[in-house]
Amino acid sequence: MGLPLRLDGSRGPEAASAQRLAAELRQASGLPVETVDERLTTAAAERSLIAGGVKRAKRRAAVDRVAAVILLQGHLDRARRSRHAG
Repeated sequence: MGLPLRLDGSRGPEAASAQRLAAELRQASGLPVETVDERLTTAAAERSLIAGGVKRAKRRAAVDRVAAVILLQGHLDRARRSRHAG
């Protein structure tokens, strides 16, 4: 789950809300729920869509989905690296 930290890494009310939601999901589902720093994922998604030649109107509709993919892929890559490092 995305954790909306501020650019300086501090936690504001949005991050606190995300952490409460993650805790509620853990409790309700009994499944692990991890939070992942989502800083700059929207900007990375926008750059990726521009590089792919996606027009402005379609970028607006796709940027959140692409940011979610970037967030998830980064999390999976870090988890894979930590498994192989240990």
